[in-house]
Amino acid sequence: MPPLFRIFQIPTSLMDIITDLAMFITPLWIAVIVGVVVGWAWKPKWAFHPKDALLKFRSPRPSNPQNDTAFTFSTTSSSAREKDASASASHLVTEYDLLHLWKLVEEKDGGPAWIQMMDRSTPTMRYQAWRRDPESGPPQYRSRTVFEDASPELVRDFFWDDDYRLKWDDMLIHASTIQECVLTGTMMVHWVRKFPFFCSDREYIIGRRIWDAGRIYYCVTKGVPCPSMPRHNKPKRVDLFYSSWCIRAVKSRKDDQLTSCEVLLFHHEDMGIPWEIAKLGVRQGMWGAVKKFDPGLRTYEKQRASGTALSPCARAAKINTKVTMDNVRSLENTISDLLETENQDSSDKPGGRNIPKLLIVGGAIALACTLDQGLLTKAVIFGVARRFAKMGGKRL
Repeated sequence: MPPLFRIFQIPTSLMDIITDLAMFITPLWIAVIVGVVVGWAWKPKWAFHPKDALLKFRSPRPSNPQNDTAFTFSTTSSSAREKDASASASHLVTEYDLLHLWKLVEEKDGGPAWIQMMDRSTPTMRYQAWRRDPESGPPQYRSRTVFEDASPELVRDFFWDDDYRLKWDDMLIHASTIQECVLTGTMMVHWVRKFPFFCSDREYIIGRRIWDAGRIYYCVTKGVPCPSMPRHNKPKRVDLFYSSWCIRAVKSRKDDQLTSCEVLLFHHEDMGIPWEIAKLGVRQGMWGAVKKFDPGLRTYEKQRASGTALSPCARAAKINTKVTMDNVRSLENTISDLLETENQDSSDKPGGRNIPKLLIVGGAIALACTLDQGLLTKAVIFGVARRFAKMGGKRL
């Protein structure tokens, strides 16, 4: 055979190999591409996501809020928009808020350490206060008040009774009930508080609800939206507001009997004032405001003993959602498990969207073993399979 013919024979052989390789590789490429497209686009309707399970813990929404007789409206407007807003108010304070308050009480919320600010006493009351500064958001306050010879029910009604609060709380200049739920006791109230002369008054739209865990009362109050209440320049509305209590019986310092009442308060709000100035004002005025609690409570107790009719807020304070500590712990564990599952799902490869590495490599081996085109063809097939296997291990 002439040398020149041998020279041109080598490219011809390579071209045959490439043609044969393309003939066998093309179906594999088509299968892979189709599988990727189908896996990416197909999503079963019954697919479960952990976020959906969290909705199970929310209170069920009434099927027809406008005709729900469980709600009593304090306003006289009959517009459908206001009725819808009133119906939705019962869902603004939920079991998540109970769980958050419980974690604060048990010091399981994961926040920074508390720094003690105050420890003062009177013959019938002791008051302690702490503060902490989170990485973001306004300063947070924790206080512990112990009233001697007081029941948890009396103290619960005392702090919930806005009509009576107007008499002893100098900062509160207006309080009205926007709406309430007679089934759960959930309320939406409107407050206006008086601030020092260099600040305008502040307005609050507050959602609140009480849970009863065997005479341990978890009282949640927080700022909530209310589209039916328009904003004004004055008073300035405070959106970020949280002030919640845990009220329970504790041993008296006199006779070691459960005749005293402890109130653990957790409070923070963004008043629109520089936080350092706000901290200074709170520190200076804290005891002046707190020392009014005890005289106000004793007068309230005498009025109740005399048979004075209960105010609407005091009646609402008696409508509590019954709960046990086992329920709260179960809620915590269930939500933690769901969030952990969600995090794992977000970090793992989503099913149906990745190409299984074993399937690709195995298919390549089967294809290569069926060919009789020499080592070069098989090497190229294994190289392509290895490249796809690496791509399959990544999220598409």
